[in-house]
Amino acid sequence: MRQVYAWMSAGLLITFSIAFAFYITGLTTALMPLLLVAMIGEIILVIWLATRIFQMPAQRASRLFIAYAALNGATMSVFFYFADLTEIFLALFATGAMFAAMSIVGYTTTVDLSRFRGILLMALIGLIIASVANIFFASTTLYWLVTYAGVLIFVALTAYDTQWIKRNAEQIELMGVSGEAAIVRRVAIIGALKLYLDFINLFIYLLRIVSSDR
Repeated sequence: MRQVYAWMSAGLLITFSIAFAFYITGLTTALMPLLLVAMIGEIILVIWLATRIFQMPAQRASRLFIAYAALNGATMSVFFYFADLTEIFLALFATGAMFAAMSIVGYTTTVDLSRFRGILLMALIGLIIASVANIFFASTTLYWLVTYAGVLIFVALTAYDTQWIKRNAEQIELMGVSGEAAIVRRVAIIGALKLYLDFINLFIYLLRIVSSDR
């Protein structure tokens, strides 16, 4: 678990450092014309990493995770464009507190959270469909429904993913492969990617709430 949180923290540090750099220097404005290309690129990158991680060398998986975190930082700076620093830090603090609390719940609970996998998957798919639909409908009501639903879904996913990572780490230890650095690193990176995505998405939805007057 230490490796998972270390990689996740490194990814978040890279992402927010680049996002703040783009925001402060005004590079976000220059990125706007290329935003769609950058977003498509990061979607392809994260899908490739998530689906091919166990077929690639551990070093390549590490580099791809770092590359994704960097690219995501550039695209995420666009969200900062519609908020001020106080709102950004408030959302970041709230995200950190909620993420930490739910990660502890996921790590310590005796409830089998895997039973909620189907519900969470359907909720996530519904969230994506509603988000895409609202691009065309531009409904304020739907916008806020998606925003608050997004917070609830990624709070729940944080607990679910933490338990999933913990159980996989225990299984690896029981299988006696904990000494194989390459396998351990791949598992750590895929776990870090899951928690990283939970944190980032939770932050984005909370930022939408705290900057709601814009």
